Amino acid sequence: MSFSASPTTEIKSLRDLSPHQRRSGIAAWLGWLFDGLDMHIYTLVATPFVAALLMQGSVAASPKDVDTKASIIQAAFLVGWALGGGFFGRLGDVLGRSRTLVLTILFYAGFTGLSAFCTEWWHLLICRFLSALGIGGEWAVGASLLSETWPKNWRPWIAATLQTAVNMGVLLACAAGATFAWIVNQGWMTEAMSHRVVFLVGILPALITLWIRKAVPETEEWEHAKKDAKPPAIRELFGPQVAGTTWRVLIICAVSLTAHWAFMFWQQSLIRALPEVKTLSGPDQTNAVVEALVWIMCGSIIGNYVAGLLAKLWSYRTAIVVMLLAYAVAMLCAFHNATAWTHSQMLVWYAVIGLCQGVFGLFTMCLPPLFPTLLRTTGAGFCYNIGRIVAAVGTVVFKLYAPVGDYHTALYYAGLLFIPAALIALLLPQEREEDTTTPIPAD
Repeated sequence: MSFSASPTTEIKSLRDLSPHQRRSGIAAWLGWLFDGLDMHIYTLVATPFVAALLMQGSVAASPKDVDTKASIIQAAFLVGWALGGGFFGRLGDVLGRSRTLVLTILFYAGFTGLSAFCTEWWHLLICRFLSALGIGGEWAVGASLLSETWPKNWRPWIAATLQTAVNMGVLLACAAGATFAWIVNQGWMTEAMSHRVVFLVGILPALITLWIRKAVPETEEWEHAKKDAKPPAIRELFGPQVAGTTWRVLIICAVSLTAHWAFMFWQQSLIRALPEVKTLSGPDQTNAVVEALVWIMCGSIIGNYVAGLLAKLWSYRTAIVVMLLAYAVAMLCAFHNATAWTHSQMLVWYAVIGLCQGVFGLFTMCLPPLFPTLLRTTGAGFCYNIGRIVAAVGTVVFKLYAPVGDYHTALYYAGLLFIPAALIALLLPQEREEDTTTPIPAD
C-alpha cells in the first residue's frame, strides 16, 4: 500500500493533512522519541556501571581505566550509529521507508534491553554497538519518510519537531534514571542492580512497531521511483553528479558531531567531578547527572525552534553557520577555566549549549532532499552518520590527551571544532524555504 496523489487540495494547517500523512508523522516522531531514550540511558550510568563491570572481586578499577573503557564503549556506539545509518539507509531505499523503520526500532530496542544482562565491559560494548545500528538507521529512514510526505514549506518546523522528539526521549531516560535513583534511596534495590535494570526500559519502543507496520504505508514518491528505475549503487554517492554534495555534508557532520558527542558523553563526568557533587552519595550523583541532562534538553527543545525560525527567515545554510558558531562560543565560555563556574552556573551554561544543539535539527530536513529519491536515505544516512566514526575517535582521543579528571580541558578543545565546521558549512547549497504547498494524498 502507498500514497496516491490528489493534486487539488492545499495544505495550510494540521487539519488539512490526510490520515496517512498524520500516521507517517506520528511514526517518525515516536521512532525519534525512543531513539533519544535508548541512546542516553547509557550516558546516565556509564561511569558507575563500567566501574562495576571492571571490578575484580573486591578490587576496584582505577578511575583512568574506567574512563578509558567507558569512552571506548561510547566510541563503539557511535561507530555502530554510523554503520547503521549507511546499512539501514540502503535498506530504506530498497525495501521502503515503513518496512525499514520497523526493523530499525526492533534492533535498537532489543539490544538496549540485552545490555542489562552484561557481565563484562566488552559485552556492553557489543550491545551498545548493535543497538546503535538501529538508531543510526532510524534517523535516515524517519527523515526521508517525512520529507516525502509532508509539505516542503513546513520542513524547518518538521525538523524542529522531530529533533524535539529526541530531546523528549532523553528526558524519558532522565525520568528513568531519577526513578531508579529514588528506588535505591528507598532501599528497594541496590545501586548496582539499578544500573542494570534501567536498560530494560529501552525495550519499550518495540511495542510501537506492530502499529507502524499496519498503519504506515510506503510513500508515493518512493513507489514511483522504484517502478521507474533500480536504486543506484552506493558508489553513486561519489559519482560526478553527487560527489560534491556528499563530501561537503560528510565533512561538516564529521567535524561538528565530534565536538557534539565529546560534550554529550563527557559532560556527565564533569558534573560528577564538580566539588559540590563529588562528595555526594552514588544515587545523589546520578540525580545531579540527570538534572544536568534535563537542563541540556530543555535548552535544546527551545533551540530546535530557534534554528527553524532562522532557517525560515534566512536559509538553511545561514542558520547552520550561525548555530555552529554559537555552539563554539558557548563551549569555549563554559569550559575555559575549571574553577570559573559553580555547579548552578554550569547548569545554566549547559542550557545555553543545549539551545545551540538545535543546529542538528536542521540537518533532518536539509540533507535528504539534496540526494536523488532512490539514493535519499542512503545519502542522508551515510553522510550524517558516517561522521560519527570520526566522532567516536574524538570521544576517546580528547579524553586520553587531557589530564585525568580534567574534563574542562577536553571539552574546551572540543568546542574549537565547531569553528571549522561553520566555515565549511558556508559551502552548502543555498536554499530558502519557499511558500509552496504539497497536495494531500488521498486515502
